[in-house]
Amino acid sequence: HLLRVALAVVGIQFWLWALAVPVPIWQGIALLMTSPLFATLGSALLLKEQVSRARILATLAGFVGAMLILAPWTDDFSWASLLPVAAALFWAGYSLLVRYQAASESSHTIVVYLLIFSTPFNAMLALPEWQWPTQAQWLLVAASGVLSALAQMSIARAYSVAEASFVQPFDFAKLPMNVLAGWLVFGWAPPGRLWLGAAIIIGAITLLTHLEQRATKPVS
Repeated sequence: HLLRVALAVVGIQFWLWALAVPVPIWQGIALLMTSPLFATLGSALLLKEQVSRARILATLAGFVGAMLILAPWTDDFSWASLLPVAAALFWAGYSLLVRYQAASESSHTIVVYLLIFSTPFNAMLALPEWQWPTQAQWLLVAASGVLSALAQMSIARAYSVAEASFVQPFDFAKLPMNVLAGWLVFGWAPPGRLWLGAAIIIGAITLLTHLEQRATKPVS
C-alpha cells in the first residue's frame, strides 16, 4: 500500500508541476493517456508477464502517437512537455499495483489507503515551501479532494464489476472534455497533430485492452 501510494503521489507532483508551467491541458491529458503503454512494459519487465509481439507493436505505436503530440522537432517544443509523460510513468506503476492488489483487496480498501497515506506523503513534499491557503483556496482544496475521492472510488468500483475492455473506452472521453475546457477557460486551441497522435494512442490502448482481455478469458 505504501509503495502504491508513493507512486501515485509522485505522479501527482509531476502532473501539478506540468499544470503550473503551464503545459496546455490538451497536451497534458493526451500524454497522460500513455500510462497504459508504460503499464504494458511494466507488466513484462516487473511482473514477468508474457508479452506477445502484437502487444509490443501496439505499445510502440502508442509511443509514436505520443511523439507526434510532443513534436520535439518543432521550435515550440519545451522540456516541460515531458512532465505529463513522467506522471504517466509513475501512474502506470500505481495501476500495476492496483491490478495486483485488486485480486485480494476490495475497491473501498484500496481507495481508503490511498486517501490516508497520500496526505502525509504530500505534506512532506509541501513543508519546505508551505503557505497557508486563503479561505477561497481552502474551498477549492476541499472540492478537489471530494472530486478526487469520488473519481478513485468510481474507477476502482468500475474495474471490480466490469471487464477492462468495457471500462477503458470511457477513459478516452476525458480528452475531448479537457480540450473543450482548455479552449473555453484558457483559449488553448490544439493543433491538428493532437488528434492524429491521440487517435494512434487510443487505437494502441484499445488493441492492448482487447489482447489482454482475450489472453485472460477462460477457454471453454
